[in-house]
Amino acid sequence: MNNHVSSKPSTMKLKQTINPILLYFIHFIITLYTILTYIPFYFLFETRQEKSNQIKAKPVNSKPDSAYRSVNSLDGLASVLYPGCDTLDKVFMYAKNKFKDKRLLGTREILNEEDEVQPNGKIFKKVILGNYNWLSYEDVFVRAFNFGNGLQMLGQKPKTNIAIFCETRAEWMIAAQACFMYNFQLVTLYATLGGPAIVHGLNETEVTSIITSKELLQSKLKDIVSLVPRLRHIITVDGKPPTWSEFPKGVIVHTMAAVQALGAKATMESKPHSKPLPSDIAVIMYTSGSTGLPKGVMISHSNIIAGITGMARRIPKLGEEDVYIGYLPLAHVLELSAELVCLSHGCRIGYSSPQTLADQSSKIKKGSKGDTSMLKPTLMAAVPEIMDRIYKNVMNKVNEMSSFQRNLFILAYNYKMEQISKGKSTPLCDSFVFRKVRSLLGGNTRLLLCGGAPLSAATQRFMNICFCCPVGQGYGLTESTGAGTITEVWDYNTGRVGAPLVCCEIKLKNWEEGGYFNTDKPHPRGEILIGGQNVTMGYYKNEAKTKADFFEDENGQRWLCTGDIGEFDPDGCLKIIDRKKDLVKLQAGEYVSLGKVEAALKNLPLIDNICAYANSYHSYVIGFVVPNQKELTELAQKKGLKGTWEELCNSSEMENEVLKLLSEAAISAWKSLKFQ
Repeated sequence: MNNHVSSKPSTMKLKQTINPILLYFIHFIITLYTILTYIPFYFLFETRQEKSNQIKAKPVNSKPDSAYRSVNSLDGLASVLYPGCDTLDKVFMYAKNKFKDKRLLGTREILNEEDEVQPNGKIFKKVILGNYNWLSYEDVFVRAFNFGNGLQMLGQKPKTNIAIFCETRAEWMIAAQACFMYNFQLVTLYATLGGPAIVHGLNETEVTSIITSKELLQSKLKDIVSLVPRLRHIITVDGKPPTWSEFPKGVIVHTMAAVQALGAKATMESKPHSKPLPSDIAVIMYTSGSTGLPKGVMISHSNIIAGITGMARRIPKLGEEDVYIGYLPLAHVLELSAELVCLSHGCRIGYSSPQTLADQSSKIKKGSKGDTSMLKPTLMAAVPEIMDRIYKNVMNKVNEMSSFQRNLFILAYNYKMEQISKGKSTPLCDSFVFRKVRSLLGGNTRLLLCGGAPLSAATQRFMNICFCCPVGQGYGLTESTGAGTITEVWDYNTGRVGAPLVCCEIKLKNWEEGGYFNTDKPHPRGEILIGGQNVTMGYYKNEAKTKADFFEDENGQRWLCTGDIGEFDPDGCLKIIDRKKDLVKLQAGEYVSLGKVEAALKNLPLIDNICAYANSYHSYVIGFVVPNQKELTELAQKKGLKGTWEELCNSSEMENEVLKLLSEAAISAWKSLKFQ
């Protein structure tokens, strides 16, 4: 029997207001339907619950500090996707030869752009987009090969650094493949980084060339180019920028097309290019820099291939029928890994952005279609912030429904939750009640993968129910090439991140100060250590930090000390229960997890965002709240309070009302955790 538990369905059900007699009648119909459908289901299908109860990972020996491995890799960790393909250029060559004329990268045509004046006087840029235009595997290969050769003609040498500072788009992937082919070390920087962080990354890696877009060149790079003395070449992926005179002497701006033309012209007379080794650096990936200057993580070809091998094995029936929508930053290891998994398996990748993702997205003109409606993806990666936003938007729409519609939705929602908890499906509810919600993501989504931060149980269950597909939670770090764990598609338990992938093993190390030990009962707990070929080479030019976070064991295997606190369930699945840096000791000596406080409160309709803070000099936690304007205004009206938005936010009466709601939500979340 599987002893692990997740949040009980009863704690996550929506509340309904319906006539008791009518409710009894509806429950009778539901019970009759359930009995009639249960009999064939019982005899014909193995339920998700039975699959979920299976052991997914085991310790390799009986010691408390033993590593856990997937049951599919007990005899050895996987490290290669295809035989003989031990570098990324070989993986792409394999995929190109196998899927030659099939579509690979898609971009929507911009039909029209216009400025739309809002009621408050602000101007928003709106776009009307056409169909997706596609490049085949062969097209992408030729463009990448020519671009790499063009960079070589501009003076780029093998094993030297070249930066990319660009939004997620097809040209980003083409540039990356060029660098993998020619053994250029690709330095990735988030497009959202501030000036000092960009300057730090470019100067630390001593790049002479940077790949960017016209918009980022004008909005961010133009003002800091003079602070990067080694910079010689700026390559814009989307045409020539409008002004040239403002750049320092010695810096030349090229278009990507011009560099590709240079490479195509020189191909016949150029010497064979240097090919990478598995141990060579493929990417120097700079972190977001949320706790100071960003750190560059050195990721080798073999690290990436091991990581995507583990990820791909956890996605069933991955292949040419799948369509992936790419909109997260490619400078993030989650998005880069996801796209490389798709590229290596014949999937199409259609590009998008958070501003054009859905029909209701901020840049989509009213009445025209967002990217998910056009692409109809089957696979999608997301971070909790985006899923939380979808959850709150849909629930706000539900609250605006008529009483009958709202109660119908809630009855279907609660019924499906019960059935999911028993491992059963609900085809009628999916077809008649949740079809419209599912269409928000195109209607064909078969798997949502969430990573980057913990996903709340309520949001995960909501996505399961309303989008009628599994929501896989993954756990990994840039330092582990994004690979660590992913939940199985048939495991609908919440609050867990799954068993170790086949490319790595995980063990728990005692953390005495926090009171976590791998001998704890009923479940072992401790700091999560990840070992395997996906564990990266360390931090660029930061030996001290590398020695603090990485080590090699007696067998030469590399390990990463994550700083996260985990707990293994009896079936071998991992839970993230704390983080070393996230724990704050209050004045009275008790520890508080600030991340858990934020996770418990951020799904309130009243809260757009929240930051929790505490220190050891006080016995309480404080919260910095960004309230939802509509919800706060409605609350003020209920309490008979009037005033401007600023006056409402500064009102002590409103502060007390908000604090009351926050306290109630915190107590409810604590009870939910207590009875898990």
